[in-house]
Amino acid sequence: MSGHSKWSTIKRKKGALDAKRSKIFSRIVKEIEVSVREGGADPEANPRLRLAIENAKGVNMPKDNIERAINKADRDPSNLQEVTFEGYAPNGVALFIECLTDNHLRTVGNIRAIFNKRGGNLGTNGSLSFIFDRKGIITVPSERIGDAESFELEVIDAGAGDIEINDEVYYITTSMEDFGKVRKRVEEMGIEAENAGLQRIPNDTKQLEVNDALKVLRIIEEFEDDDDVQNVYHNLEITDEVARALE
Repeated sequence: MSGHSKWSTIKRKKGALDAKRSKIFSRIVKEIEVSVREGGADPEANPRLRLAIENAKGVNMPKDNIERAINKADRDPSNLQEVTFEGYAPNGVALFIECLTDNHLRTVGNIRAIFNKRGGNLGTNGSLSFIFDRKGIITVPSERIGDAESFELEVIDAGAGDIEINDEVYYITTSMEDFGKVRKRVEEMGIEAENAGLQRIPNDTKQLEVNDALKVLRIIEEFEDDDDVQNVYHNLEITDEVARALE
């Protein structure tokens, strides 16, 4: 199993266990707000909003919450802006942080403070472009799939580059160019993805001793706990030993 799907599985379990659902909902609401501002409140005419709604449904966000977020964003467009940060945690682990914020100075200050406090380094945008590739990732619990063989053939035909199954969850990886086609094929099969989107996948990973790796993961969690942070990507190798330590 790839490091990415292993890390995704661990985060999925932790999210279910430590009641971070409200944080997940908050991130999706922000994505809905930005989507409506950019492309309008009609999901049929706004692909980004349609994807945000699909992801909301994938984590069982109540329909009323979704509609309320769309209506609020349509009536009173937010001034959220997308900002990214690139840097290194201790021991040279690369971090790419995506944020949605209504106060750029606050977000910069918070991100810089965590890097400084934890012995990391905030770099310049573009400095990690050689480490991360943007790829489409679609996550589907196996219980939502009827005929597994047919499903796999369909998504491969649509352009899926890789399919992994772990803990009864399918992790489908696509190129950035083929992501839309594969997601549409899954939708046409009447299967609801748990999550779908473009993510930053490391093309090279860094392996650390367990204690050092756990320190880096705690720093990542500190970034993720910031209200302005949407996603944190890293190139830490999640070895079997690290995975066991996180159980």
